[in-house]
Amino acid sequence: MERIRLFEEFEFLRDLSLSAVLWFFVYLFVIFAVKAVILRLLKFSFRSEDFRKKTFPVIKDVVNALAFYGAILLFLFYFSEEYWLTDAFYETEGVQISLFLIVIAVMIVTLANRLVKAVNRYVMPFVYEQFSVESGMRYTMNRIIYYTVMFLALIISFTTAGLDLTAVGVIFSVLGIGIGFGMRNIAANFVSGIIILFERPMEVGELVEIDKKIGRISKIKLRSTVVETLKDGTLVVPNQYFIEQIVKNRSSAQLFARVTVSVAYGNDTKKVEQLLMKAAEQEVEKTLGVPVEQPEVQFIDFRNSALDFQVEVRVLDVETKEKMESLLRHAIAHLFIDNDIKLVENWNRQNSDREGDSK
Repeated sequence: MERIRLFEEFEFLRDLSLSAVLWFFVYLFVIFAVKAVILRLLKFSFRSEDFRKKTFPVIKDVVNALAFYGAILLFLFYFSEEYWLTDAFYETEGVQISLFLIVIAVMIVTLANRLVKAVNRYVMPFVYEQFSVESGMRYTMNRIIYYTVMFLALIISFTTAGLDLTAVGVIFSVLGIGIGFGMRNIAANFVSGIIILFERPMEVGELVEIDKKIGRISKIKLRSTVVETLKDGTLVVPNQYFIEQIVKNRSSAQLFARVTVSVAYGNDTKKVEQLLMKAAEQEVEKTLGVPVEQPEVQFIDFRNSALDFQVEVRVLDVETKEKMESLLRHAIAHLFIDNDIKLVENWNRQNSDREGDSK
């Protein structure tokens, strides 16, 4: 019985002639071939750098969209007289759903998606420049515009397909209950993403420190935020983390290259301080040329078997920070060897740390 029903559902395939299907694919091939030829001609006809960076991407998006929707319209008109395209295959409580309505609904959603992305990419930057809108606010406005348009497109596609919005509301309410019980983390991240977009505690382009890793925010999505670090790759951080945890925003804070040195008791502390300053000034002059600020050396702590010093050099970016810290360590090691300054052995240092923790 199940096989019979399956054959009945796909009985419309018998009515399609092989030649009609082949001609449809021929027309489809022509559409995409013309698209490829147009893009190739434009790319080789206009070779200026300005055209390739600004004008060609816009033309490419338009031509790709025309080819895509041209293929869908070809499908609808070519098979418009076929009963399987317009007859309802599913009906419940007066709602008739056909393949034609489903294709139209998909077209509405995809067209809205393409249009809103094109507007945010090519139109809104000029608007933001006119009103001097900052980059973080631009990103927030683009996200709000995108989600609003897509929400309206979904509603229109539902009504076009003949779905009752009250029934859809019931479905979403049931899903909301399911999210509340089984997907609480996803729901929390979603709400946190909305809070971040509206309150803007951090914005795209800002430097943040997460788990002692410093990176720049590249995207803020509804569920997660993407942070690009220099050496640790891309971090995808759940939005809930930014709301519940203490996150250091390094964009407005001064950035320092810091090196901590532990020397043994008996060393001349003034001499150690002078050597550390000498190392810092040498490396700053080699690496930075003109320093942002003068280096600073501090005698920061006494421990059971060590004297702790810290060197600070003001830098402008994370890459320079890591490079400067490495160079400082090399210079300090060289000067300490030349001047017979003894560092604390690892064994002694570990034991002193344990003794300090126990106290």
